[in-house]
Amino acid sequence: MVIEFSQKSRLLQEQLTAFMNKHIYPNEGVYIEQQQALADKWDSPPVMDELKAIARNEGLWNLFLPESQEGAGLSNYEYSPLCEIMGRSPIGPEVFNCSAPDTGNIEVIERYGTEEHKKLWMEPLLNGEIRSAFAMTEPDVASSDATNINLRAERDGDEYVLNGRKWWTSGALDNRTRIFITMCKTNPEAPRHQQHSMILVPKNTPGVSVLRSLRVLGYEHAPCGHGEVEFKDVRVPASNVLLGPGRGFEIAQGRLGPGRIHHCMRMIGVAERALESMIVRARKRIAFGKPLAEQGVVRDAIAKSRCEIDQARLLTLHAAHLMDTVGNKAARSEIAMIKVVAPSMAHRVLDRAIQVHGGAGVCQDFGLADAWALSRAVRLMDGPDEVHMDTIAKLELRRELSEKPW
Repeated sequence: MVIEFSQKSRLLQEQLTAFMNKHIYPNEGVYIEQQQALADKWDSPPVMDELKAIARNEGLWNLFLPESQEGAGLSNYEYSPLCEIMGRSPIGPEVFNCSAPDTGNIEVIERYGTEEHKKLWMEPLLNGEIRSAFAMTEPDVASSDATNINLRAERDGDEYVLNGRKWWTSGALDNRTRIFITMCKTNPEAPRHQQHSMILVPKNTPGVSVLRSLRVLGYEHAPCGHGEVEFKDVRVPASNVLLGPGRGFEIAQGRLGPGRIHHCMRMIGVAERALESMIVRARKRIAFGKPLAEQGVVRDAIAKSRCEIDQARLLTLHAAHLMDTVGNKAARSEIAMIKVVAPSMAHRVLDRAIQVHGGAGVCQDFGLADAWALSRAVRLMDGPDEVHMDTIAKLELRRELSEKPW
């Protein structure tokens, strides 16, 4: 596979890198200081709106949309290196209106929503005026098997009535969030993969209650956050069902493929920055009479990290290329592979970087501890490693092979 990007993609890579160096990295500390000073931690720090305005003015906005006039018109392959560059910073993706869960939610509404849905929710999301949440995982069932999802939505005339509970609903606590895309069971008697639907539920609908925030290994990730949400006799118009009743799994597959690519490329960006931090630290720090960079064990950590990052990047770009050329369904094995490989790789690289930094690595000074916690959580997002490994194995076992390969 030859790595070659279009001129458009290469130009955007250069623009993004320059923007990150000039605006994002210098303001990471400002963002944290402002966030800590807010009266309500679920509000957005003012610097975020300032950075968004600059990014939009420079045309670095909604880059993730592949086929929309509102976006850059990039393929998954062309967008992948941009996602990596933005993912190097915890505040990067949002500045360019390219952060989860909004990216996936916008794509869902664009593909499967009505013109009214697009006007009400997609346009404000594309403009960065509001944020959204994705409500799928539930506390009372093993949601790694999505057919277990049990939040009930019953038809009552021209409305659906929702009852149940969700958790790990990303964006639920953000004061800018206005809409939830909610996976629910609409017909328990239908075939297994036709029982569920996705319904648009405005956050301010009576009966929607955000019960609490959920910390990721101690980190609350405000102002976006992850919430536990109760739906109690929540009434929404039947027209809020996306694509039609019983088509929730169809939508989920369309949403999660690109989302997994985005997660993986962001993780590669995080790992790349961790390796750079490891190298800088190793050059400067003296132990046992010589720099850490001259210690064999540290060199081994650097070399392993370089190999693993490049391997993960190549595999992810290969998956993105297949998604563009043969489609998400044909690329499902490669999508599953990258979802296993990239977050695990980032977790290992970050662990090595923390070790090289010593005590500094586990405090807030270098951002490694926060990134380490996030990388561990990503191994569960959009399905745990074990589910993806099972998918890969099943597809391998279906291959037609000679009865005597040797």
